[in-house]
Amino acid sequence: MARTKEFDPDAALQAALELFWRRGYEATSLSDLVEHLGIGRASIYATFGSKHELYLRALERYDRAGLPPIVRELSQPGPALPAVRAVVRRYASEAADDQLRRNGCMVTNAAAELAPHDPAAARHVERNWDQLETVLHSALVRAQAQGELPADRDPLTLARMLLVLLQGLRVVGKASADPARVRDAAEQALALLD
Repeated sequence: MARTKEFDPDAALQAALELFWRRGYEATSLSDLVEHLGIGRASIYATFGSKHELYLRALERYDRAGLPPIVRELSQPGPALPAVRAVVRRYASEAADDQLRRNGCMVTNAAAELAPHDPAAARHVERNWDQLETVLHSALVRAQAQGELPADRDPLTLARMLLVLLQGLRVVGKASADPARVRDAAEQALALLD
């Protein structure tokens, strides 16, 4: 007879996400996970596989929670450029916020820590960035069609610039105590949309 799980795998995955997000992949040991999740090594392996597989599942969960609100915000009917500006300003504000900036963005953290040498993490990061770039591009195409964005601007290259800016805001915000640094950069980038 199979034993029933004595823990909630969904709650354990959320707890792992929070620990990996706060500490990073390398700085989180299996012992840390056992302690933080309150379950044994055997249960972690049986439910999630390796530490790496657990990390990738946590990263996927993070992405599923974070990207849909941005997609909804940038896909609303009506003027598109104010929504793009609001997303950029929110990223800058979050990057400058003492409480939010400590953890940074888990996808950005994965890009810096793992993507250069971990193909699975790199695929996840690229997928996230492709989705964000696509939704930014779509919003900018709409803005141009509605006369909000000058006709001589290329929506795709602007979307790519904004993607790089948003990721850069997360990195600089995490390491810098000067909130003006990220806010000024965001406003300068937004000036390119005029």
